[in-house]
Amino acid sequence: MTDPQVALMMLGLFIAFVFLGFPIAFTLMAMGIGFGYYAYFDARRMWRSFDRLDEGAGQWEQWTTWFEGLLNNRIFDLFVNQTYTVMSNEVLTAVPLFLFMGYIVERANIVDRLFTTLNIASKNVPGSMGVAALITCALFATATGIVGAVVTLMGLLALPAMLKARYDPSFAAGIICAGGTLGILIPPSIMLIVYAAATNVSIVRLYAAALLPGLTLVGLYLIYIVARSILQPSSAPRPTDDEVPDMPMGKLLLMIVTSFVPLAFLIFAVLGSILFGLATPTEAASIGALGGIFLALVYRAMTWQRMRESVYLTVRTTAMVCWLFVGSYTFSAVFSYLGGEQVISQFVQSLDLSPIMFLILAQLIIFLLGWPLEWSEIIIIFVPIFLPLLAIFDIDPLFFGILVALNLQTSFLTPPMAMSAYYLKGIAPPELRLTQIFRGVMPFLFFVLVSMVLMYVFPSIVFYLPEQLYGR
Repeated sequence: MTDPQVALMMLGLFIAFVFLGFPIAFTLMAMGIGFGYYAYFDARRMWRSFDRLDEGAGQWEQWTTWFEGLLNNRIFDLFVNQTYTVMSNEVLTAVPLFLFMGYIVERANIVDRLFTTLNIASKNVPGSMGVAALITCALFATATGIVGAVVTLMGLLALPAMLKARYDPSFAAGIICAGGTLGILIPPSIMLIVYAAATNVSIVRLYAAALLPGLTLVGLYLIYIVARSILQPSSAPRPTDDEVPDMPMGKLLLMIVTSFVPLAFLIFAVLGSILFGLATPTEAASIGALGGIFLALVYRAMTWQRMRESVYLTVRTTAMVCWLFVGSYTFSAVFSYLGGEQVISQFVQSLDLSPIMFLILAQLIIFLLGWPLEWSEIIIIFVPIFLPLLAIFDIDPLFFGILVALNLQTSFLTPPMAMSAYYLKGIAPPELRLTQIFRGVMPFLFFVLVSMVLMYVFPSIVFYLPEQLYGR
């Protein structure tokens, strides 16, 4: 077999192992080292230490020399260097800080106050409880960036209230599932940090580019909720005074100040300091983590147990991301050295695609990968395969990254592997069937596709803010 054929076999085996359920990070490292041993095999380098042995060397000395030679392969040098590169990556330093902020906010009892306040404030809006649930999801998802946490907590908080208010179960489930995934796209998004680290795109420009697409998607969701509530009142009945009591304006303003404003201020302070160049993402994440602790203390929700849980979950998730990067960097380096990237590049060029056709093909592949894989695995492992092709088709990596972030919304919403639906089903009342949740997310999935089409047709939605803030 030629080296490029070995590279393609390497990629095929990796995909097969993924579908068999092997741990992805360790599979990447094992295959990178295994195939890298073959790729970098140099008998002269590996056993040159035998030249230094005396003729009368004993058997033990010969065996130890042979074992040292066995390990004297450049793949181990590469693996150590890639590990050091990941651990010293300044962009990735922001990941544990943003994660810690999210886990602290999740445990600070802010979300229930926020949902209650927004529910009362939007009482006269059609589909008011759905609107309140979506806005709460958007803010909470932005603060945490952890889809499972948002969907689960909102499922415990908002879903029973919506079902009690006689909302259509599918409609209510769809709102929570769709709203819970917004943290992938809306800054300060952990996914965008990971994309920036994997592609060397400026995280500051990525955040600016993602803001309008994220708000566009939220706007489409809100339009759908309100429109359906008007056209089909039975799916979202207006709340009665018993369900949502009238509130004096003074008391309502106080509720907004004590629930909505603190979380919104924390998010906008972190994001604004990044966008306006007042702080690096890592520095802003540090302030966000400190702000999360402060909010938890103010709301009297901070306990030693909650702090311990937040630290533990932060370390666990950060370790997963870092080992994925180590495995992916090692795998990609060997794959490229064997000529795999060149084969893929030549194959794609032979298809004679236009830039739009290539974008559609790439997004279709990422859409399909979203069924068996998490977003982190797609970003770290497969997106770098597309990067060398972007220059060929004259596609800006910034634009490609926002499209990927939008596309990854679908990986959590598309049956049969819609993880948001499974998160919600795990805590939903038994009478809410999984098929009902799937049916509820389909309209929101349609609006994700609509937003992607809007990005294709009007790319200025992506480029406007970065160009206004930082120039071309």
